[in-house]
Amino acid sequence: MQKVKGRFGIYGGRYIPETLMRAVTELEEAYEKFKADPDFQAELNYLLTHYAGRPSLLYYAAKMTQDLDGAKVYLKREDLNHTGSHKINNVLGQALLAKRMGKKRLIAETGAGQHGVATATAAALLDLECDIYMGAEDMERQALNVFRMELLNARVHPVKTGTQTLKDAINETLREWASRVEDTHYVVGSVMG
Repeated sequence: MQKVKGRFGIYGGRYIPETLMRAVTELEEAYEKFKADPDFQAELNYLLTHYAGRPSLLYYAAKMTQDLDGAKVYLKREDLNHTGSHKINNVLGQALLAKRMGKKRLIAETGAGQHGVATATAAALLDLECDIYMGAEDMERQALNVFRMELLNARVHPVKTGTQTLKDAINETLREWASRVEDTHYVVGSVMG
């Protein structure tokens, strides 16, 4: 399958508001600049290993293996990473890239709160401001993760439009990013489009 910049076959592309085109182009240029930079890679690998706890452990699930008549089952224990999920893996790279781009602030959407916690953690580590957008309904259901984000000095904004859940938080985060692209990086945590 032929790859065209920004596409994979018929998939991909940029379907974004014109107000975000400059930010996405700036992000693409920074990514191209730093993805093979040895200093960037060394810092990211250091953080992933010594801060996030990578590589995450593999656990041999003996009982499950036995129950499945010998099909060997291993569990990849991403829950043992710092912040309790796989989210920190993505967030550290994005936050480090944002810092290299001169951004002073991270924003993110979150549903269950794990991505918000990871983003708040990276912001605290790298001395960046942090604003998290979360549906008001989700905030009630995930009060412990809201507490964790606030403990890390993030401002958590309840989104009270629509269903007051993740999709509305995404919309609000995109609006906020469009209004402050100069100093802000949107740490995308959801598949959208």
